[in-house]
Amino acid sequence: MPINIFANLEGLAPSQEKPKSVAWLCDDDWELPAQLFEFERWLETDGKNLPKGSYVADIGFSLRPDASGGGGTLSVSAMQTLVMVGIEVWFSEYPK
Repeated sequence: MPINIFANLEGLAPSQEKPKSVAWLCDDDWELPAQLFEFERWLETDGKNLPKGSYVADIGFSLRPDASGGGGTLSVSAMQTLVMVGIEVWFSEYPK
């Protein structure tokens, strides 16, 4: 499930329980640095055009076996887009 972006259903009626999918990124890439790079690219092209609302970007990742510090980052511009559109970021860690 690497990056699943969907409309947040908090506060909606029970009849609207299924999240509306907005985007699916990175298919089988579970490394966080590569995922954040693609997520930023998506924010710059498509994400910034979403109507203001309540969304979730659930980033599913696994620890890199060769990791020794460092990793991915989000730019200030990406964080501004998250706030402007209303996207909450969840980090879901999975075992390798």
